[in-house]
Amino acid sequence: MIRYAKPTTVDEALALLGEGAWRILAGGTDFYPAQGAKPLRDNVLDVNGLAALRGIAETDDHFVIGARTTWTDLIRHPLPPAFDALKQAAREVGSPQIQNVASVAGNFCNASPAADGVPGLLALDAEVELRSARSTRHLPLPDFILDNRRTALQPGEMVTAIRVPKLAAAGASAFVKLGARRYLVISIAMVAARLVIANGRVAEAAIAVGSCSAVAKRLVGVEAALLGLPTDGGLAGAIQSAPITELSPIADVRGSAEYRLDAVREIVARAVLTAAGPMNDHMVAA
Repeated sequence: MIRYAKPTTVDEALALLGEGAWRILAGGTDFYPAQGAKPLRDNVLDVNGLAALRGIAETDDHFVIGARTTWTDLIRHPLPPAFDALKQAAREVGSPQIQNVASVAGNFCNASPAADGVPGLLALDAEVELRSARSTRHLPLPDFILDNRRTALQPGEMVTAIRVPKLAAAGASAFVKLGARRYLVISIAMVAARLVIANGRVAEAAIAVGSCSAVAKRLVGVEAALLGLPTDGGLAGAIQSAPITELSPIADVRGSAEYRLDAVREIVARAVLTAAGPMNDHMVAA
């Protein structure tokens, strides 16, 4: 017999997870399309009644985004400019109706290479809070998303929050998505860029790319190439010549691997120049 449970407290949910295997239902915007017309064969744990997991709070060291926080919640919440890329990505997660119910955690728990929210979270050095009935642990997001559709979630665990260190919530950020049309599309490539500018030069850079590898990646070579450069010139050129060895795009109906690699440098430049300041956001790579 298939079981369905809708707990009202986190402790109740964790106790159920400790009893056996469950498939977690959050917003349901991916759950039901993935299920299709097939009959359910897994126990379903509906976490939509867990009010404690919805909302955004601050501690001394972190911004804490509850796992059930919707993309609309995120868009509406006042956050530093470093979160602008994540908010821009939030507006790309399906339609407004989807954004009203889809959860931030659900987006990366699916571990899709094209998950819109992941590059923005990577650029913020986000970590995942995982709880079971016995313990709580925190993993950097790159250690949680292991491969296409594979995560480090263990039996009995659920994601309860996303934590962003306040040290990483500095500077300004921007998100650029390339798709076959403007809205409601799976990305060909996407980029989140966060820059900290000091005395007119790049003091810190965080660049993350999605849809161009099995999991979204930070571009360490590009980040290093940008450090110390003045924001009034040279950024686009540095991006064009920097090594991008982290990516391994595939060819599919949306674009060839070669096209993705060429496009990435262009949209990285656009995101970086936008994050660098209003005097740069009209510029594109040469």
